[in-house]
Amino acid sequence: MGMISEFKEFAMKGNLVDMAVGFVMGSAFATVVSSFIADVFMPAISPVMGGVDMANMKYVMNEATYNADGTVLAPETAVNYGLFINALISFIIVALVMFLIIKGMNKAQKAEEEAPAAPPANEVLLAEIRDLLAKKK
Repeated sequence: MGMISEFKEFAMKGNLVDMAVGFVMGSAFATVVSSFIADVFMPAISPVMGGVDMANMKYVMNEATYNADGTVLAPETAVNYGLFINALISFIIVALVMFLIIKGMNKAQKAEEEAPAAPPANEVLLAEIRDLLAKKK
């Protein structure tokens, strides 16, 4: 079997295709959640925090230095912890939704019923004797 046909067989397996669909759906969902956090959630809680936009929260270690004409000589060095908090909230929402989806899927799947156990040998023997006696009558 050639390398191309082996790759085609590998690529067309159900698990790989399912995984690819999962990645695409996951990235699309992450984009929606990021937009929700940045455009809906954070502006909604901004008044509670005194009008502070968390995306702009940062710790400046070195201020930017500017030339006389306003061009930047050295950019600012800052720790953007507000963006990190936004990303953390996005992660928590994505993780919670994925947990709920998986929990729902597991609940929706029917538990496979176990095959009934074979009856004990003495019961099988008694059933055969009963059947033989019934045939004689």
